[in-house]
Order: sequence, then C-alpha cells, then structure tokens
Amino acid sequence: MQTMIPRCVCLFAIGSLVLAPIAAQDPAAFDPPRTLILDGRGMAGQYARWRASGDTVHPAIEDLRREADECLTEGPWTVVSKTMVPPSGDKHDYISVGPYWWPDPDKPDGKPYIRRDGQVNPERMEYDNVGLKKTCGNGLTLALAWYYTRNPDYSRHGAELLRTWFIRPETAMNANLNFGQAIPGRTKGRGIGIIDTACLIGAVDAALLLETSAAWTDADARSLRQWFAQYLHWLRNSKHGRDEDRTKNNHATWYDAQVACFALYAGQPDVARNVLRNVAERRIDSQIRVDGSQPHELTRTKSWDYSVMNLKAFFHLATLADHVDINLWHHDSANAGGIRDALDFLIPFARSEKDWQHEQITPLDGSKLAELVRRASIAYDEPKYESVLRRLFSEDQLATARFQLIYPGGRANDDS
Repeated sequence: MQTMIPRCVCLFAIGSLVLAPIAAQDPAAFDPPRTLILDGRGMAGQYARWRASGDTVHPAIEDLRREADECLTEGPWTVVSKTMVPPSGDKHDYISVGPYWWPDPDKPDGKPYIRRDGQVNPERMEYDNVGLKKTCGNGLTLALAWYYTRNPDYSRHGAELLRTWFIRPETAMNANLNFGQAIPGRTKGRGIGIIDTACLIGAVDAALLLETSAAWTDADARSLRQWFAQYLHWLRNSKHGRDEDRTKNNHATWYDAQVACFALYAGQPDVARNVLRNVAERRIDSQIRVDGSQPHELTRTKSWDYSVMNLKAFFHLATLADHVDINLWHHDSANAGGIRDALDFLIPFARSEKDWQHEQITPLDGSKLAELVRRASIAYDEPKYESVLRRLFSEDQLATARFQLIYPGGRANDDS
C-alpha cells in the first residue's frame, strides 16, 4: 500500500540555510521525483518528514548546501573551450586520453605511449573528461540542493550547466565518443573510452530532479532527451560501442548501465528491457564467482577500487531493471554468484576483518563500499547492513553522508 505523504506550508531556518515555503495548493510539491537511479520515493518521504517536523534539518542537507554554494562559483563547462582540436577538426567532438598511458622515455617524442596500470597520467586533466565530470557531478549536487532546499539559485545554475554542455548549439557536445581515451601514437579513440560517459547516468537524474523546478523548461527536457537518444544510437551502432559491448569486465557492466539508463530516459523502454533481460547471463554469471569475488577486477593494480566500482554498476543495473519489472537483485546460479554475494564478499575487507590479498597500489578505503551497503539494506530489507555502516563510519560521518539524501532509510539493527 502506498504511504500518503502530508502536504504542509512551513519554513525552516537553520544557520544560513533557509528552506523556502511550499505552497499548500501545489499538489506536486511532495510527489516523488521520477529519478532512475536515485531513490525518488525515499527522497520524497524524507523531504516531507523534514518539512513537516520542527526538528533540526538533517546535517547531510547542511553539507549539501555548502557543496552547492561552491558549485555556484564554478562552470559552466563546454567541449569547445579546449585548446586542442580533435582529429575530426570539430571542437564539438569530445576527446580524452587513456588515463594509464604515458610517454615512452626511450622514444624521442614519447610515442607510442606505454601503459602503467593504475597510474594516472596528469595529461588526462587537459581534456574534455574534466569538464564532463564536473558538469555531471556539479549538476547533480545542484539539482539535489534544489530539491531539498527549493533555493532557485541552485536549479538555475544546475540547468545552465546541462544546457551549456548538451543543448546550446554553440557549445554543445556532439553525441559521440569517437575520440574517447585515445592513446598518442597508437589510436585516435577506443571503445574502452565509453566508460568516460558513465557519469552521464548522474546527469540524467540531475535533469529529472530539475524537472521539478521552473529553471528547467519542457523545451530543455525535450532537447536533452533528444541528445541522449542520439548518443544511445551511437552507443548501440558504432564500432566503438560494439567493441565495448563485447568486453568482459567493468567496461561491459558500465556499458549496459549506460544503455539501459539512457534508453529509459529517452523513452525507449523496450531497448532497456532487452539489455536488462540479458544482464544475468551475460554479465553477472560471467563476472561474479560463487564466493562473490570478481575475477576480472582482481587482476588490476587497484583491485579493491575496481571491485567496488564494478559492483556499483551492477547495483545500477538492478535498480534500472526494477523499472521494467526484471529482478536482478536475487539472481543466482549454481556456477556463479549474484550481486548480494559480491557485496558480502567485500564487506569483511571493508571492515578490516580480513586482509585484502590482491594488489592494491593505493590504500584500501573501506568507506567506498558504504553507499552500496545502504542500497543493499533497502533492496534486501536487511537491517544487518545498517550495522555494517556503523562499522565503516562514525556517527558524525553517517549523519552527513550523501547517501542519507539519495538513498534514505534502511532499518537499523543493534547486532553487529
């Protein structure tokens, strides 16, 4: 049974944070936002409870506001502002270089570049991946801040970031990744570069949150959906896209997550359903062992980080599958593990109960698993995952964690 969410008129002022009043006659004020990855229903419930109560605003909102205020001073970004020109001669084309490729010290010009897995070449910071990541990340922060505070400054700037990168003709990115993760001296672009646009999943939810504001018009929404429809076509039909679809590790998982997300956003649910229907056999069974380990990620020099990153893509796929009535959360087979097995495999290492036996050239940060633990608490209705969170974070850290806003809830349990 659906829980009814109260409507009210109220104003909270906490320090410099002011929550604008909601008009009592606005019937949509507390409707769940139509997000695809974020827990829109949970967000609406939390928002309504905070607005209806006389309690102090959640510390996570205070942190979100501070981050959003910083975002107001940054951007917008555009692909046409870069100094280099892509091989096409069109600055509207996105270009980046592979993160782990470096000049060969034995060659006068350094070419062809050589690979150092896990070591990021700072040259990468000179390309379009920086602006894209900032557009998506700041855009989502501003959209969330708008949703929880109703401060129109946040929605206006968030909308401007998205318009500049995707919509405005003089600054918009062409809907392709022909030159993603190029390797100087070797290739002008690769299918592997498509993982650069995994952050676009956050941009989709940012746009859906902004649809609750006056700053994001119906024309904006149509234009952005059209852009994603064009990019989806490129993902599914280009050589780079087909190459990425055939990969076997996190690249394959994130490719499917992008295709499914963009298809749902662009109004092509059948495309999303076809992809998600095959995830169990094509991705889960081939990437997760019976014990929950992810063998393709364990070969990397940052095996912990890659295991968590790949699992996040699986969580996204399971969440997207819920929209088309496909259950990936509970998929399991005799010869492979499932999504929950992969999470449970990682938890003892995150809690420092076991020593990670695989290569990890940077310190193992167990807190990177926290958001997925909260999502598992909700998806599996399992309170013990909340106990895991209390081992990963202090009470203060828990109170201000971003997942308290985007995946609220989770039933606590005193058992550790």
